[in-house]
Amino acid sequence: MIRPRKMKYIQLTVYRNDMNQLLEYLGKHGSMHFPETENNKNIPEEKEILQIIDSLRSAAEYVGIELADNIKENDTIPNDNDRAITGKYCCEIEAIKENEIQINVKKQKINETINEADAFLALNAPFKDLEQLSYLTLRIGRLDSKGRAALQANLKERVNVIPLGNDDRVIVASSRKGRFAMDSQLKSSSFEPIKIPEGYKGIPPEMIAGLKEQLNAVLDELEKIKAEKEKLKGELTEEFRRLYSSWQIALAIERIKARFIVSENVYLLSGWIPLDIARETVKDLLRLCGGRIAIRTFNPEEIPEIKNGKEKVPVSLKHGSFVKGFEGIIYSYGAPLYGTIDPTPLVAVFFTLLFGIMFGDIGHGLVLLLAGLATSKRGIKTLRKFKSYSTPLIAVGIASMVMGVLNGAVFTSEELLVGPTRLISGAITGHPVDRILHIMPLAEKGGSVKKLFYFFGFTIGIGIILNSIGLIINIVNRIITKKYEVVFFSKTGFPGLFMFWYAISIAVRILIGGSFRGIDAVFLAIPVFFIFFGPVLWRLISGEKPVLEHGFMTFFMEAFVEILETASTYVSNTVSFLRVGAFALSHAVLSYIVFRFSEELATSGGVVLSISALIVMIFGNVIIIVLEGMIVAIQVVRLQYYEFFNKFFTDTGTVFLPFRFNKN
Repeated sequence: MIRPRKMKYIQLTVYRNDMNQLLEYLGKHGSMHFPETENNKNIPEEKEILQIIDSLRSAAEYVGIELADNIKENDTIPNDNDRAITGKYCCEIEAIKENEIQINVKKQKINETINEADAFLALNAPFKDLEQLSYLTLRIGRLDSKGRAALQANLKERVNVIPLGNDDRVIVASSRKGRFAMDSQLKSSSFEPIKIPEGYKGIPPEMIAGLKEQLNAVLDELEKIKAEKEKLKGELTEEFRRLYSSWQIALAIERIKARFIVSENVYLLSGWIPLDIARETVKDLLRLCGGRIAIRTFNPEEIPEIKNGKEKVPVSLKHGSFVKGFEGIIYSYGAPLYGTIDPTPLVAVFFTLLFGIMFGDIGHGLVLLLAGLATSKRGIKTLRKFKSYSTPLIAVGIASMVMGVLNGAVFTSEELLVGPTRLISGAITGHPVDRILHIMPLAEKGGSVKKLFYFFGFTIGIGIILNSIGLIINIVNRIITKKYEVVFFSKTGFPGLFMFWYAISIAVRILIGGSFRGIDAVFLAIPVFFIFFGPVLWRLISGEKPVLEHGFMTFFMEAFVEILETASTYVSNTVSFLRVGAFALSHAVLSYIVFRFSEELATSGGVVLSISALIVMIFGNVIIIVLEGMIVAIQVVRLQYYEFFNKFFTDTGTVFLPFRFNKN
């Protein structure tokens, strides 16, 4: 398509009960663009849904379930049963999580107790003096099972009860900070202190053994929790992903509903839809709502906001897979106005061509091609997030390989293709050559510099074509938008195009041996006249007064500067394409340096120098591919922006952004 998709403006009146399923349909199909409106409404449902989503995300993360953000075709808005099982799963997992936290706290305290007790196990000091330990407070006595249970229930992890033997003798340990609570609870639990023999030294070994038994029990509990988490992960992964998608749908619907006009029983919503899918979408909406929906359609010119210029019709570009890959370049500069020429196919062709010319090497192009395949939808899973770069990488990779065949370069080597090239060229022309295209002036003796100048002339020729196409697109766009003053009286209209082409014809004539003629001055003066007096002539034709809006001197200075700017702009825009040849030459020179340097090392003899040659070859190619590849890409984008887009992208449109759940 050379123009954006045609649009229809649709107004829908929908019953409240049908609203959710209608928006679910639109969100999955991504067919309707709703104009931006301020949303100051408070959405209580949004807060609740966000809490549910956070709970789901937290529970999934705890058991190791990865949640995907994409919405599947069979995912639906959550129903009452989904709400119930979401709460059930989240509560169960939260209970397991809390239990694990408590067990880990208990484990930490037991470890701390063991560590400090171990430090004093063989200490030759009275047991009563160990009450001065920095962490531990110890009490030895008798405590029955009922008292132990009460003690653990009331103080939980703040105490450790270590049995001493098979009767009711125990050691109760707590931190220094918790000793008062421990002593108070012991009194109420019928604890009977046992008097330690005078002079008894160290810590009873039974205490350490008891602590380690408790630690092993805690570790067993943690292993059980780990196994339970693995089991839940296996059982709930698909269910959690379905629920997460459902609640994402619910959240998106509640947010979009807040932007529409609503009464007690119905919603009123309106937006833009591409004409080529409008009929099918309307049929689907009627069927979905059982006919309980009112639908009105309008052409763009029937909308008052469009006619008075307050709003713009959103622009949707429809392309094949190759051209679609280059839409990002267009949108990064701006969307074309609705109804005007779509430049994306031209950008795709010229971007690929210019990059290939500047980056000609079969090996380097192959690397880019493989990178494009790796980032495609069918490529490496971890690289699919870069799939928007896949098509451009494949395209410029193939173009670079074609240019590499012409100049005979394979990973900087100029010798690998000499045999096949001589064979093929000899069979076709009868005159075998080492390479079809000579870029390096040192590549052959005699005539190589002249051929290089021909190559630079070719790149300027591409610039002339691209500049001309930009001017033609601008003229067509201005005719479509009925801005005839630009068409007939501006540097980017017919006068500028005529002056540009005629100046090029003079330059070509002089290069082939001709000369500047008197009639040339006349033909150049005609477009200059229309550009210089354009504002005045248009005001005369349109009947606007005064003819000289800001006086003669202001008019003269502005017109004079406009002529100078026109001439300098077209010269610079054309000469700027010499950079294409310059970067092609720099690529050849860098490749030549890497190849010759590694060749000299390899032929010098010795294992070390041979390994060094291989290292130079590998790293040299990596640097060329990464560094120069980025520079070339930047230069191509720059040529598109400043030498092509600025001819017609004087006003930009609004991008078609339909309501959809999956943004990519």
